[in-house]
Parts: sequence; structure tokens; C-alpha cells
Amino acid sequence: MEKPYNIWIFAGESSGDIYGAELACELRKKLPAEKLRIAGMGGEKMRGAGVEIMVDSTELGVVGCVEIMKHIFVFIRIFLSLVKRAEKERPDAVVLIDYPGFNIRFAKQMFKRNIPVIWYISPQVWAWRKSNIPKLAAWCRKMMVIFPFEPQVYKGTGLDIEFVGHPLVDIVKSRNEESLKRDPSLVALLPGSRTHEVTRLLQPMLETARLLYNERRELRFVISAPREKISKLCEGILEKFKAEHVADALPEIKIFCGATPRILKEAGTGIAASGTVTVECAIAGLPLVVVYKLNSLTFKLARIFITLFRGFFTMVNIIANKTVFEEFVQFQVTTENLLPAIKKILPGGERRNYVEEEMEDVTKALSSGSEIASSNAAKVCIDLMEKGRTGKK
Repeated sequence: MEKPYNIWIFAGESSGDIYGAELACELRKKLPAEKLRIAGMGGEKMRGAGVEIMVDSTELGVVGCVEIMKHIFVFIRIFLSLVKRAEKERPDAVVLIDYPGFNIRFAKQMFKRNIPVIWYISPQVWAWRKSNIPKLAAWCRKMMVIFPFEPQVYKGTGLDIEFVGHPLVDIVKSRNEESLKRDPSLVALLPGSRTHEVTRLLQPMLETARLLYNERRELRFVISAPREKISKLCEGILEKFKAEHVADALPEIKIFCGATPRILKEAGTGIAASGTVTVECAIAGLPLVVVYKLNSLTFKLARIFITLFRGFFTMVNIIANKTVFEEFVQFQVTTENLLPAIKKILPGGERRNYVEEEMEDVTKALSSGSEIASSNAAKVCIDLMEKGRTGKK
């Protein structure tokens, strides 16, 4: 009896965990259980999808040189143990989801050992370290991209590219519950999924909410936290904020843990940390103001190495090649900037209709046709593994 296909999926961040879980589910739909083993690095979503978790990546999603250096020995230990295990097990394919700092190095080690690498969710090489493009072309058998402009980025590199569509389109569309109605008076605060994001971004979001409430007393606010640790952090920051403003009129602000999909459907407007959630909001139809702050040293280094692709850092704007969501970074993240920006996209605001129309166009651009993106990706993975078994190119 032929041994089952052994595929590894590596995701180092919460968004990758979601995509990895969707991919695992589609793989299981296409191959019987006895013919497939899926293992990898991921979080609760992938575990729930039946992936054998070799490394729990829940707290590995750090950003910036300073933050990474704090965890460097953890990364090295995990990296070496996974390379050693790959040598022993020799998986039919390794699917690497974004997370370039770790995954590019792992791709090199797999290439040296003749273990096929499929990259899913391209690293943003158009914005930083374009020197990585030849490396990806050399070390990867296949690149599955989710943004429509990416095939052009890799044109002429020799890398086998396929646009499979963005998995979030199908994920968000599947959440369409009739009971969820958008509340024009509800404002969502989405400070991020990482500790350092929340500690830098929630305070200015809360201050903006306070000032906005002074002008619009009908408004209510919700903070969305992806998991319990972040929820506790938000609670601490909110309590400190309330203590500092005990003499001021403050709005109702509730914290919800693990309820982001529902909040994106119920809120009328939002302020969000830059990241995958901005694309999710565009697909869900939630107008945003986008913010981001890095460690000051990391930001100084980033200004040297990172180029704003098409002049933006928010993915929705990059896809549209125009300002759909107003974006503010580092020293720009102030109430003087955030307050007028969010007022423009509140129901009846001067940019509201424009943003709603542009979000629809972005969603269409991210769609891959009749097939769902994760199904397309699963087909690519199975095809490569089958060719590897038969020796076909």
C-alpha cells in the first residue's frame, strides 16, 4: 500500500494560522484520510482543522528587528529542530505561509535537502528586500499568490507563479448571517493581535474615541481582541485610560474576545492596526482609518530598508492603487489626524460612499473566479505532490 502524502504547513502569525486551517480543510476534502497526513507550525485554527502541530506559533508573530532579537534563541531552537525533523521524515511538500524572516531561511534548507517548497501568501518583496526574489525563485517549486498585482512583481524571475485568489474573500462571505445588522452608531477599535501593537495603538484610539464621543454622544465603541492574553492587555489599558479621564465624559467601551468576525459585520466604522484585518474589513464592508507604530529604532531601520509599494503601507490601498482607507504611521498617529479622518467615514461623512464603492472593487479584484481560493491552493499542492511521486516535472 502506498504511504500517505505527508505535507507540512508553516504559519507564524494569526492570519497565516487561518489560511493554513482553510488549506488543510480543503486538502482533506480532496484526499481521503488514509492518504494524507498534515503537520506543521501554527495555532488553534490549524489544530482545529486536524493539523498535527509540531510548533505552536501563537506568540511567534513579532515584528521589527528589536522585537525579533529578544526572541532570537527561541527562533533558532525551533528552526534547527524542524530542519532535523524534515531530514528524518522527508515530507512530500512544505507549504510556507508568509512569515518571511523564518520561512525564507527554512526554504533554503529544504532546497538543500531536495524537499519541495510551496510558498503560499508571498512575502512582500515589492516593499522590502527585493534581493529575496532570486532566492525565492531558486528555492521554491511553486509560488501561490493572493493579490492580483503579484504575478507582475515576479515576472521574468523564472518562479512558477499562480494567482489563486485571496482566501479571506470566501471566509468573510461564509459569515453572512441574516441576524447581523450594521449599526451606524457602533465604532470598532481593532488595535492588533500582537502585544506591542496594542500597547502602542490602543491609547490613541481611546483618546480619539473620547473626543469623537464629545461631538457625537450617540456613538458607542467596542474593542476587539483576538485572544485572551490580548483581551487582558486591553482591559488594563482601558482601566488606566478611565482613571486618567475620571472627570471627563467617556463613551461606552466594551471589550470582546474572539468576536472580530461578528464585530466587522455589526460596526458602522472602525480604526484598525495595519495588517490582514484591513483586507478583512474591506471584504466585510467596514470603512476604516488605518494606523501603525513600531519601536522607534525599528522604525528608523525600516525607513532605510522598506519602500512603500505604490506609495502605501495599507494593503487595501496597494491593491486599489489609491487611498481607500486613510492611513497614518508612527508620529502621524495622533488625535489631530485620526479624529477628522474617522469623521469623514462615519455614516453621512464626506468620504463614506466613496470608501464603500472602493471596498467592493477591491473585493472583486481579490476573487479568483468560481473556485474558492483555498480549494485552488489545495489543488496546486496535491498536483505538486503527485508529480513528485511519479517523477514528473
